[in-house]
Amino acid sequence: MLNNHVDSLQKNKLNIMAEEKFRLESDLLGELKVPVDAYYGVQTQRGINNYHISRKKMRDYPDYIIAMAYVKLAAIQTNHSLGVINDEISGAISKACQELIDGKLHENFPIDMMQGGAGTSVNMNANEVIANRALEIMGHKKGEYQYCYPNDHVNCGQSTNDVYPTSIRLAIIRMNKNLVSSLTGLISALRYKGEEFKDVIKMGRTQLQDAVPMTSGQEFSAYANNLEEEILNLERNVKLLHEINMGGTAIGTGLNAVPGFAKLCAANLSKLTGEPFVSATDLVEATPDTGAYVSYSSALKRLAIKLSKICNDLRLMASGPRCGLNEINLPPKAPGSSIMPGKVNPVIPEVTNQVCFKVIGNDTTISFAAEAGQLELNVMEPVITESLFESLVWLSNAIDTLVEECILGITVNKERCYEMVKNSIGIVTALNPYIGYKTCTKVAKEALETDRSVYDIVLEQGLMTQEKLDEALNPKNMLVSHKFIK
Repeated sequence: MLNNHVDSLQKNKLNIMAEEKFRLESDLLGELKVPVDAYYGVQTQRGINNYHISRKKMRDYPDYIIAMAYVKLAAIQTNHSLGVINDEISGAISKACQELIDGKLHENFPIDMMQGGAGTSVNMNANEVIANRALEIMGHKKGEYQYCYPNDHVNCGQSTNDVYPTSIRLAIIRMNKNLVSSLTGLISALRYKGEEFKDVIKMGRTQLQDAVPMTSGQEFSAYANNLEEEILNLERNVKLLHEINMGGTAIGTGLNAVPGFAKLCAANLSKLTGEPFVSATDLVEATPDTGAYVSYSSALKRLAIKLSKICNDLRLMASGPRCGLNEINLPPKAPGSSIMPGKVNPVIPEVTNQVCFKVIGNDTTISFAAEAGQLELNVMEPVITESLFESLVWLSNAIDTLVEECILGITVNKERCYEMVKNSIGIVTALNPYIGYKTCTKVAKEALETDRSVYDIVLEQGLMTQEKLDEALNPKNMLVSHKFIK
């Protein structure tokens, strides 16, 4: 009689759950309601309930989900080859992974990027989604884990501590390609402007003071060359991410992974992705090691610093229009003031500057998080991940915006630039080889005090013939190295 009563209560509970469009799942901490249509399960639901921090979800980074799916696919192929998982289950899990790689079911990854647990919620989110989709493929219902269990099958021979860092590495490698593509576009745009402005003479400056003449083309071409170095630097550092610790499981000892798993899984992941992944020689060392993240973040910071400097230059050269340098014109994108009519601000370089500041700050966060590792694991990897992903996405978006909304529309004020060259005291530097540094200093001082030109003073004092002076001050001769006779 009592058993019948219990059965009746259980049935009523399940009926109520069905009416509410929830299913009941359980874990170490007890039972929890999960939306009946959700492919994720109880541990993901706990993550949803626990973490409301960044409001940036795993589903906001498709490359991350795809990377995780590739790792799980490599793992199930490895377990199947080693005879650990049977044909039916491995086939269903493989199909589920491929669907994630193809962009399906991504809405089922609602975990906040900022979390405790060293990424366990992320790993279980993937395990549960893949398991429940595999169940459907095999003809079962979501939650019927007796046929395919998230931990025992999808996560077989694995731990969050090897799956999580491996998926992060693959995601960064994928996202780095997007960044390099954006950066390549910026370099091309700067080279285009370098060619367009190659005949525009202007005054070069050091310490914000007049230095020697150059062309606007040289300036923009130099920016392009400067950023070209960053592509090489990014590619150098991204190579560090190809060493993975799959098969190390919890702390690198390989507990619960069958012999041969580590190297075969790395080989399978390489074959699936086309990336040259290798198994770390010391999995215990590799499990808590975050050095590759630190190096790659440093490369992002270096790019951000250079990019911000270029934007500073653009803002300076466009300052004015009447009371500044006014050498170039940036495309007008928005009224610049709520009180000053006619004012237009350099909003695109400004927003790029701010993105660069964020990347520099993220690098500091990553440095602290990497240092905070303890013993056989670094539990701060979630903030490292979120910071790296944010830097990658923001930089790519900012660079694309800078190209499309600013660089391609820049024009130069040729007459203004040349007028400043003619009136500059800085051109006296070109006379050093002819009349000497000391005499040039006197000429410069007199020109500054009397508001006269260097050209007139040199002729007046008979320091050079007009023919020789014209040759020395010919802009073409001042732009490159040339032979001279004292």
